[in-house]
Amino acid sequence: MDVCESVGACRMNPYLKNLTKIEFVVTYACTGRCKHCSEWDHTSCGERIDPQTAADAVRKIAAEYDIKTVMAFGGEPLLYADTVCAIMKAAKELHIPKRQVITNGYFSKNAEKIREVAEGLAACGVNDLLLSVDAFHQETIPLDTVKQFAWEAKKCGIPIRLQPAWLVSATDDNPYNRKTREILSGFADRELFANEGNVIFPKGNALEYLAEYFTDGFPENPYAEDPRDVRCVSFEPNGNVLGGNVYGRDIMEIVKGYAP
Repeated sequence: MDVCESVGACRMNPYLKNLTKIEFVVTYACTGRCKHCSEWDHTSCGERIDPQTAADAVRKIAAEYDIKTVMAFGGEPLLYADTVCAIMKAAKELHIPKRQVITNGYFSKNAEKIREVAEGLAACGVNDLLLSVDAFHQETIPLDTVKQFAWEAKKCGIPIRLQPAWLVSATDDNPYNRKTREILSGFADRELFANEGNVIFPKGNALEYLAEYFTDGFPENPYAEDPRDVRCVSFEPNGNVLGGNVYGRDIMEIVKGYAP
């Protein structure tokens, strides 16, 4: 057709015509100090995205785009579980199919708090929980507490996948990967298993502490997007998104005005 099929289609930014995902870096604050982290030492530890602002952004974007996934991660997003739940509740109400949280599972040592957060995630509609467990996280994050959270989340019916970080590749035989495989095996008794995980990209701490392992040169960043074909809108904790800031302008003004 030579004309738009709907008013909504006419308003769409051509650089975001394939947009299907919204993600929120809830906070850069983190309970771990991982040497593979791409975000260095998390200097912006006091900042988080506002719950209502984030939820409103999900509603407004989903009203005009066919959003398939909403993700919350960090830092450690469950340090601000209320923000995560506000985002996921909006996504659930909009029937967005995948409502995903990536967490290291360590946000509290208090058993009741851990249970409450797990129950809250289930109630707000999280249906894909990726739990970051590997040699790097477990250098500073207690595995027993992570397992406690995993058991509580599973009891609530939340689908859980273990999400390890692999050094060089998932099949490379190095000390970190060997330790990661050992850690992952400790979840098998509760029938929690790893997905493919991700391969570490040398940036931030990873570049400083693990450069010696990248003997074949540095790979391309697997998370880089084509700025002329944006498929994922990503919010930073301070509200920055698509070259604008959601606290200063309405999110749809930013979306419609985006140009690479």
